[in-house]
Amino acid sequence: MHLMDNEVCCMEIGTREWSSFLINQAKTIEIDLDHTQNRLFSTHAIELIKWTQKINITTITNPIEVASHHFLDSLVPARFIPPGARMLDIGSGGGFPGIPLKVLLPKLSVTLIDASRKKVSFLKHVIRTLKLVDIEALHIRAEDLAIHPSYINRFDVIISRALSSLDFFVHLALPFLADEGVIIAMKGEADKAELDDLRYNVLEKMNAAGSVDRKFTISLKRYILPVLNSERSIIIVR
Repeated sequence: MHLMDNEVCCMEIGTREWSSFLINQAKTIEIDLDHTQNRLFSTHAIELIKWTQKINITTITNPIEVASHHFLDSLVPARFIPPGARMLDIGSGGGFPGIPLKVLLPKLSVTLIDASRKKVSFLKHVIRTLKLVDIEALHIRAEDLAIHPSYINRFDVIISRALSSLDFFVHLALPFLADEGVIIAMKGEADKAELDDLRYNVLEKMNAAGSVDRKFTISLKRYILPVLNSERSIIIVR
């Protein structure tokens, strides 16, 4: 990365410099972090690196990339999430975006799921370490969770950064979506063909289920990830 001076490039996760960097860069995406939130992010990041040295939680370990790609990117969808919503994070991995969003919006009720037992062990460890409440981490695939009646139509927000395809994610998410709920897909560039396919498949699923009265809209928001200057997209299905 050519845009970092030596002082920034050499800073370590969890230090005062790293915390200041996170606070300052959050302002560029119109988010103000307080001291408590920033402390929790630092603790999460430190634990992420510790665990990654033993098991494969993330391939991203550079302090700047951890701050921008993991934490700042996770916070961008906050503007689309009601503060007291019930949120499901599918394929949460190292806790992104679910845990940073929970820290930023404490009234969120959050369920994190992942198919990796080791990653879920990490998620539970972070939840305990940060002393977060009204948040759970489950070792389960979305397809298997969907057979549990208590989770059907339960969530106001369903979100994921672990996307294989938009179509697949939306089909996974639909059984969990409450009335007036929103599906948020986070990814890199989104092309028109992919969005057109999504529109067709969502409408097709609605018609097949006989739910033509439920009108879905799809919108695309593009943004540039701070410091890394990489283009990202949020696809919102309402």
